[in-house]
Amino acid sequence: MDAVITLNRSLSPAGFKVLFGFVVAVNVLFAIFLFSLGAWPAPMFLGLDVLLVWLAFRASFRAAERAERVQVSAQEVTVLHDGRTVWRSPTAFTRVDVEEIGEDQRRVRLRLSARAFTVAKSLGHLERAAFAVALQDAIRTAQKERY
Repeated sequence: MDAVITLNRSLSPAGFKVLFGFVVAVNVLFAIFLFSLGAWPAPMFLGLDVLLVWLAFRASFRAAERAERVQVSAQEVTVLHDGRTVWRSPTAFTRVDVEEIGEDQRRVRLRLSARAFTVAKSLGHLERAAFAVALQDAIRTAQKERY
């Protein structure tokens, strides 16, 4: 198994351009209106508003680029976050636990003795359950390959 888990992007780059163009157009029109009324400092604050909206979307898009990679081989289970290893355990002794937190929430954890690590945090409730089943199957299959 080699699964890459990323955040769901609800706004495409083309959608962002349309939305941001609308925000800029509305702010420019409102700035012209306020400037014509004699409120000359208002356009500066509207420009600051556009800058802050752009920075917020930039931070959001950067967060959406983060990825979690779960790899299962006959030797080990590895979890990588943004290219660095955060969990490594032998496949033979790794198990998957699904903890019910609330009515519509689950936590998928890899366990090795007293150690535990939560995976697939960015998936939805039902996707997390399906991922847990697929991960358990991958570990079972990898264990059979080894022996």
